[in-house]
Amino acid sequence: MANTVLVGAQWGDEGKGKVIDYLTDRVDVVVRSQGGNNAGHTVVVGDVKYILRLIPSGILRPGKLCVIGNGVVVDPISLCEEIGELKSQGVEISKENLLISEAAHLVFPYHKLIDEYRELAVGPNKIGTTKRGIGPAYGDKIARVGIRLGDLLVPDRFKDRLDSRRQEVDWLLQQYGAKPIDWRELTRQYLVAGEQLKEMVTNTVLELHGLMQEGKEILFEGAQGTFLDIDHGTYPYVTSSNTTAGGACTGAGVPPTRIDRVVGAMKAYTTRVGEGPFPTEDQGISDMLHAMGREFGVNTGRERRCGWFDAVATRFAVIVNGIDEIAVTNLDGLDQLETIKICVEYKREGKGVVSPPTCVQEFGRCTPVYIEVPGWKEPTTGAKTYEDLPKNARLYLEKVCELIGAKLSLVGVGQKREQTIVVTPELVAAS
Repeated sequence: MANTVLVGAQWGDEGKGKVIDYLTDRVDVVVRSQGGNNAGHTVVVGDVKYILRLIPSGILRPGKLCVIGNGVVVDPISLCEEIGELKSQGVEISKENLLISEAAHLVFPYHKLIDEYRELAVGPNKIGTTKRGIGPAYGDKIARVGIRLGDLLVPDRFKDRLDSRRQEVDWLLQQYGAKPIDWRELTRQYLVAGEQLKEMVTNTVLELHGLMQEGKEILFEGAQGTFLDIDHGTYPYVTSSNTTAGGACTGAGVPPTRIDRVVGAMKAYTTRVGEGPFPTEDQGISDMLHAMGREFGVNTGRERRCGWFDAVATRFAVIVNGIDEIAVTNLDGLDQLETIKICVEYKREGKGVVSPPTCVQEFGRCTPVYIEVPGWKEPTTGAKTYEDLPKNARLYLEKVCELIGAKLSLVGVGQKREQTIVVTPELVAAS
């Protein structure tokens, strides 16, 4: 399989955890290269559901090495809790299967407070963050005042770096009217977490290059999705990192010349969380999926906004990421529909728009132009092969591929690991 990047081709929550879990069976190493514990992957193995926030999904496969790269922002308290949760479910975690970059920046309680109070301060203009402190942590990184995981492993250095932030942070929290930070307790808790993590912390860039020289195959798992990318998403309603394929290189220290394949994960429909434009949003689809117990945030429990498949946006995701093939998840979410819509173009002020506008205000004025295709009105959850899918489901998938310009490689028809259908171009052509 060589070195593969898996990216979300929509607004995140595309079911990447399931796709990553499947692809991991065919690689040696799984790398998380950006984001923080604001992202969540859910993997169901048998009757057990695993919730992963920072740790790559490959941790559920014995014999695989997982890496948290330099581009990730790490809340060490949360990471220790996540490790504890997985261990309680029987997952083995040690330096033998989990490495963490010493250059990864830390998320602190004051980042979370700043995140929360900024959202409150702007009122109706809020971005809709998870309030996990991810944006402010990345802000400190870019402002060159951040504190890294490597600093945490040297107590005196960590205390000095943290003390250098104290005056500015206290002042800022005072402006917001937030409760003051207990710096002594914060220091104690973080040093305890650092002690628990230290055996796994290393220079992951060198580790990854050594593994590539040995011929190991690597999967880079993306968090969030293309339209939450800080540069290419619906700015400012985005996350604070590069969620597109290029972010895997900078966030892991691997050159682009070593990437062989890009897989895009996408739902058979479209969802997003938080604020911002969403042309194909449809209340009827939202109500249907929520009534089925679907489309609630892994970390927050928030209802996701839901709508019809947006081929215009996804086609742009294929372009900006260099997506070679797609993995379509949640096909079974459409099983009960008589007719299904696909957005093939936008209209703005009476004119056709064939790609998402860069300006978020212009994007918000776009209205979808749909084609309608027949549904299949039968369950897909038991399908084991592509040929097992109802004919109209196959036609729907093939139309989506045609519209976005990518090949189909996987189809998900349920949450469980075994509810994954491998597709080859020959099968699609023959159908």
